[in-house]
Amino acid sequence: MRSLNARITVGAGVVLAVFVALSAFALERAFRDSARGARQERLLAQVYLLMAAAEVDPAGRLSLAGGPSEPRLALPSSGLYAAIVDGRGQVAWRSRSSLTVQLPAVEVLPAGEQRFAEVSGGKGEEYFLQSYGVYWMTGNASHPFTFAVAEDLVPFYQQLNLYRRSLWTWLGAMALLLLIAQSVILRWGLAPLRRVADELTRLEQGEQEQITGEYPTELKGLTENLNTLLVHERAQQKRYRDALADLAHSLRTPLTLIRAELQQIDSETARVHALDEQVQRMDQIVAYHLQRAAASGRSAMTVPQALRPAVDRVVRALGKAHAEKAVQAEVVLDPAMRFRGDEGDLTEMLGNVLDNAFKWCRGRVRVRAEFRDGDLALTVEDDGPGIAPADIERLGERGVRADRSVPGHGIGLAVTRDIAEAYGGRLSISRSPIGGAAITLTLPAAR
Repeated sequence: MRSLNARITVGAGVVLAVFVALSAFALERAFRDSARGARQERLLAQVYLLMAAAEVDPAGRLSLAGGPSEPRLALPSSGLYAAIVDGRGQVAWRSRSSLTVQLPAVEVLPAGEQRFAEVSGGKGEEYFLQSYGVYWMTGNASHPFTFAVAEDLVPFYQQLNLYRRSLWTWLGAMALLLLIAQSVILRWGLAPLRRVADELTRLEQGEQEQITGEYPTELKGLTENLNTLLVHERAQQKRYRDALADLAHSLRTPLTLIRAELQQIDSETARVHALDEQVQRMDQIVAYHLQRAAASGRSAMTVPQALRPAVDRVVRALGKAHAEKAVQAEVVLDPAMRFRGDEGDLTEMLGNVLDNAFKWCRGRVRVRAEFRDGDLALTVEDDGPGIAPADIERLGERGVRADRSVPGHGIGLAVTRDIAEAYGGRLSISRSPIGGAAITLTLPAAR
């Protein structure tokens, strides 16, 4: 089944059917036992009444003074029958109601023992039979008797069938009402999902830009993550469009200069030099905009990246690339620190900032990180000449155009700044306590 509503309805219907069947079985069993116990008590009371009315002479002959007190025992085929047998199993007395029926044989019981059972008569009829054994004392003699009362099972079965029909009728009606109530509750409970589906349809049709409805706690995380994903995708598309527009705009100037210089310069050497200069500039522009457009940006569903392994990888690679300087790299950060973002973006930022430090240091580089107001502050320091205040200010004011970069701190720092800003972070440059530049990246952290 593809419908969530149908799945829940069928599942609840099956559970309800099993519950109703088990409840009916338990209630019917309880009623049957209760009715059976009530008949046993009533038949035992009839036995006691017979014993109270019975008299035995010294010769052991039994009689009932005034007859039985229960009127049904005097009516033929009334459904209630009684008999008294002696110690030899011979019938000493029987009720008038049993004269036209063939009762089941009464077993002789020891004194004080009673027995209740369902038995069959001579023609297949079924009875409840309650019997009780006694010893009747007359002078110095004792005479054994077994008093028995039988009742036809037909009224019992009729009562049981009536109860069963009534039980199933009421349980069926209750089950139907529960199914209706369940359908109403289910429709009400799944209404937020239908509203989400309607909003997603409007999103696909371009009628709205985000999910704007108020939803229960269970769906709030889903709707917020969907909105975050939508914002992320739109920001990514905007970066692609902006990068293409900036690339086209940035390449227009070098191409114009090439065309003008080729028309004005007569020397072949000068032409080659001019072409080489503009080609390098164009290569920097293309590299900058490609890296800027590739930044993933903040996303609530990004897997957190461990910071320490990424730093160690970049430090080892740059240590080999600048082996002639024998740089002493000190990494001071908690191994549990993690960056919530794309692994490629993290590697790109670390590579750019650390490459800058290794390039300009005299022999020492330090990497440290800490939490600041819930964000991750990663600082890379070197003991080199540092960055002049004028250059720091100019780098801070740089826009997205690569042709405003400063040699040595241009493309790499510009791309790093744009990636950090895509995550809602920032890049700042200051003076390091160890003598050179200190570049700090403030990024979203995952605790």
